[in-house]
Amino acid sequence: MKSPFLSAVSENMRLTFYAEKTIKAYVYWIKCYIYFNNKQHPFTCHDAEVESFLSYLANTKKVAPRTQALALNALVYLYREFLDKPLTLDLKFNKTSTQPKLPVVLTPEEVSRLLKGIPPALSLPCYLLYGSGLRLMEAARLRIQDIDFDYLSINIWHAKGGKHRRVTLAPELKTPLQNQIIRANFYYQEDMLRNDYKGVYLPHALAGKYPNAAKEFKWHYLFPSTQLSIEPGTSNLRRHHIHETNIQKTIKKTAQRLELNKHVTAHTLRHSFATHLLQRGADIRTVQEQLGHTDIRTTQIYTHVLQAGANCVRSPLSDLFK
Repeated sequence: MKSPFLSAVSENMRLTFYAEKTIKAYVYWIKCYIYFNNKQHPFTCHDAEVESFLSYLANTKKVAPRTQALALNALVYLYREFLDKPLTLDLKFNKTSTQPKLPVVLTPEEVSRLLKGIPPALSLPCYLLYGSGLRLMEAARLRIQDIDFDYLSINIWHAKGGKHRRVTLAPELKTPLQNQIIRANFYYQEDMLRNDYKGVYLPHALAGKYPNAAKEFKWHYLFPSTQLSIEPGTSNLRRHHIHETNIQKTIKKTAQRLELNKHVTAHTLRHSFATHLLQRGADIRTVQEQLGHTDIRTTQIYTHVLQAGANCVRSPLSDLFK
């Protein structure tokens, strides 16, 4: 039976227009926090209990820094927005020291084998992951109007950190994308015949600014789901985008079938995009902009696989073989 308290937290987040993935993640960590404190009501706990929980995640669970930060964000939301009992700004807890993993990168030959092995139904979003360096959700959430054929680019809106950017589009994908738009339009025409169809989902600000946009084709998803569904927390019938887990699972299964012998995920294609751009001589600032990284140090991690060695350092052993 679902907790009434956690259900109330979820509903409160929906009313303030949080993304469903964020709601799910926050509720998960709030639940973990409650169990950690022997099911005490969070209102009876505060700074000390939060500090103990976050230290436990670092010391015992050995979670990654981003995971600990996500748990902290969930509890900050809980106390500030839901319980109206904000945490102190000077929480004292042990920060996780687990080092982030180095990215797994495929060779161009491995990328070619992988993409050619993906079933046709999901191959195009996978080509975009590598060809444009998109994150998984960025590809899944693309809308018709995001594709700019005239300038061979893709507009990415409200990406990680709420940032926008324009990325490159391989000309070889122009025809496949135009065919995909035709397929998406087929669903659109059928949906528009239904009186109960409420149009495509739009973030609240856009829905308010453009009240008719939900039923305009250009706002619909490039990769629509094959099924209509009810929007969570409402009674609105909509057609969502394809589920990102289908792409992820397909990539993983294809890599295993091809025996690539690397831990391949959807993000591996993005890692490979960045590394291959650097190998071809692209400026690291350009790669940073394409990936949408705020800090160039995040981009620099991709230099570890360049032929010149980690961070472009040439091994002195090579001089012995001249």
